[in-house]
Amino acid sequence: MINCIIIDDEKKCIQTLEIQLRKHCPELTVVATCDNAEQGIISIAEHKPELVFLDIEMPRMNGFDMLERIGDIQFHVVFTTAYNQFAIKAFQFSALNYLLKPIDPDDLKETMRRVQNNRKDPIKAQLEVLMQSMRTPAPKTQRIALSSSDGMTFVNIDEIMYCQSENNYTYVFLVGGEKHLLARTLKDFEETLPSDRFFRIHNSYLVNLNEIKKFVRVDGGYVIMNNGTQITIARARREEFFAMFDKF
Repeated sequence: MINCIIIDDEKKCIQTLEIQLRKHCPELTVVATCDNAEQGIISIAEHKPELVFLDIEMPRMNGFDMLERIGDIQFHVVFTTAYNQFAIKAFQFSALNYLLKPIDPDDLKETMRRVQNNRKDPIKAQLEVLMQSMRTPAPKTQRIALSSSDGMTFVNIDEIMYCQSENNYTYVFLVGGEKHLLARTLKDFEETLPSDRFFRIHNSYLVNLNEIKKFVRVDGGYVIMNNGTQITIARARREEFFAMFDKF
């Protein structure tokens, strides 16, 4: 069993989540619920939960401030939020778990599956990536967490040379030669990585524009990356591709 705490300033949201957890996640035991961050800090110290469902927007002290106040995070966090798309991108950068309100039962079950499969993930490092993304909307150097079956790798986005689709998985090729297989679609990476630096050149490829070495016109047109990899430019993407380089 996994002991968990729910922290949310809306009691109706707490009650709804408790009902959903009892119905869909019997492996969880709710040991406490709190309707403010101050009470949450006390409850976490008392119960030492393995998992906390944490609302972000709360009066006096929000969820992020609460985690900073605690400092030494010894539990996993699932954020519950109605935040906008920018905040969701920040969660994707950090590979932290989040649930959008109103919470969908299927999303809840999938999130709990990820939590149980990744209980050894470095939560503190993930939170640092999240906070960096939240506070700096468009940094020149942005870290991203690459979560795979054998662990988690933290890299700067400029270290990503290109991403290649593999059905519902994605291979991420790094500048240094490393390759990571992640359980995320290429569309996820397209929506997460900055569009001024990464371009969906083909249905199966997302490339770092700064890592393109050469464009070759023959055979319908393709690019050569800095590591020598040749990637075809989809006919439908050529005009937009050349327009991207007009910005450089």
